[in-house]
Amino acid sequence: MDLVVERCAGLDVHKDTVVACVRTPGAGRRREQTIVTFGTTTTQLLALRDWLVANGVTLVGMESTGVYWKPVYFVLEEVVECWVLNAQHLRNVPGRKTDVADAAWICQLVEHGLVRPSFVPPRPIRELRNLCRYRRSQVEERTREQQRLDKVLQDAGIKLSSVATRILGLSGRAMLNALVAGTRDPDVLAELAKGNLRKKIPQLRDALEGRFGAHHGLLVGQILAKLDFLDEVIANLSAEIDRMIAPYEPQVAALITIPGIERRSAQELIAEIGVDMTRFPTAGHLASWAGMCPGHHESAGKRRSGQTRPGSKWLHRTLREAAKAAARTKNTYLGAQYTRLRGRRGPAKATTAVGHTILIAAYHMLRDGVTYHELGPDWFDRLSPDQHARRLARQIEALGYTVTISTAA
Repeated sequence: MDLVVERCAGLDVHKDTVVACVRTPGAGRRREQTIVTFGTTTTQLLALRDWLVANGVTLVGMESTGVYWKPVYFVLEEVVECWVLNAQHLRNVPGRKTDVADAAWICQLVEHGLVRPSFVPPRPIRELRNLCRYRRSQVEERTREQQRLDKVLQDAGIKLSSVATRILGLSGRAMLNALVAGTRDPDVLAELAKGNLRKKIPQLRDALEGRFGAHHGLLVGQILAKLDFLDEVIANLSAEIDRMIAPYEPQVAALITIPGIERRSAQELIAEIGVDMTRFPTAGHLASWAGMCPGHHESAGKRRSGQTRPGSKWLHRTLREAAKAAARTKNTYLGAQYTRLRGRRGPAKATTAVGHTILIAAYHMLRDGVTYHELGPDWFDRLSPDQHARRLARQIEALGYTVTISTAA
């Protein structure tokens, strides 16, 4: 095989050890191979870096198992080009599985250009990604606590969620605090309603009549305290994210113009894919990396499963939420796309398709620095007017009429 990289290294990274293999030119056409094991403390990683520099290594490949590659990558990226490799692309011969063999195999694959690097964003985007992911996890935890709160109330026979739209609104929170404080009279609790909820005071009296005991009060009090804590954490994270994403504010403003994308979604989208679209040759490459398009599996001329490949679960959640929001919009291309696909492909695949469209639009907007161009809900009909006419004719015939289609003069 052709030699692509003259001086390269392969790293088999674990929690406590890094097995490093370096291949350099030897006598004649031979290649010299050196394998050394290092620890994963910062001191040991700095020694690994110095050893690679001393050997003139220009490219380092490492297996992306878990999160253990991160400290190694962050130390080495400043002095040498680093590739994080997909573990599925590094399968070795069965029966020869050792750390030393893995490091040598990785090095040989890099040496001959048989692997491709995974996408690792620059440091500012990585830091933004950590904050956005942690904020999303706290938002999801807050949702779980709200569900636990309603379960405790149902256990106590308190049907507040059947009357109030938001049990954690101003009125609902006042009633819950009163319950925790020991108030059990439904008339007194119902009088705490404010605004439009006061029109439902009779229903509130019935809903607040239950078997709310001392242990329910303890549980609700703890849940409310945790909700307050989570609100503070989310607010602090959002403030820091706003500060860090300030250099990318034009890109955020552009992404918000996509139906279904709001500010938080735009921030998460930038945190996951970055703003430099040159890392992806085409929009199709980005969709494939994200796992938002069908896969290819063909053998013996037969097309097998086209299941989407696994991508970033964080990016999937953002795109699916945006797709669901876009599906509810009126007079938009994305809303029409979801409606057309849902009937014959189901809501799940329709959601994935709309999320794919949003990702493709984001790619071109970030690459070209433009805003979203709305195609309109009738875009599909304008693409194929004959097909649209035949569909309308079938609908009219289903009502018992006869339709003849002819081209206007």
